[in-house]
Amino acid sequence: MIRAKLWFRCAAMHDPVTPIIVRPAVLSWEAKQRDVDLTIERAFNGDELVLRMKGWVTVNVKKAVGIVKKYGRLKVLDERDLVVELEREKDYERLEGEILENFKDQLNLERLK
Repeated sequence: MIRAKLWFRCAAMHDPVTPIIVRPAVLSWEAKQRDVDLTIERAFNGDELVLRMKGWVTVNVKKAVGIVKKYGRLKVLDERDLVVELEREKDYERLEGEILENFKDQLNLERLK
C-alpha cells in the first residue's frame, strides 16, 4: 500500500496546503411539530473533504477527485489527515504524471514513508 499527501495551492496565499479534520461535523435535525433531541458527530470522508476546499484552492477540486479516483482513493487517516492510497507503484507514477499534466505546480503528491 502506497500513501501520499495531496498538497493544493492556496488561492489566497499561494502556499501549499492540505486539509485536515480538526473536529468532526455535528449534525442534528429541526422538526416543525416536535423537538428532536438527536445529534450525530461525523467526519468527512476523503472525497467530501477535498470537495469542501472549492474556492479555497486554485484547482478544480471535482476534477482533482476524479483524477485521483482513477488510480487510488482519497482517505482520512487517523480521523485527521487526508491521504491518497494506491495499490501499486505504477499507479502512483501515473497519478503523479496526470496531476502534473493537468494542474502543473498547483497540486502535488508527497509520498509518505
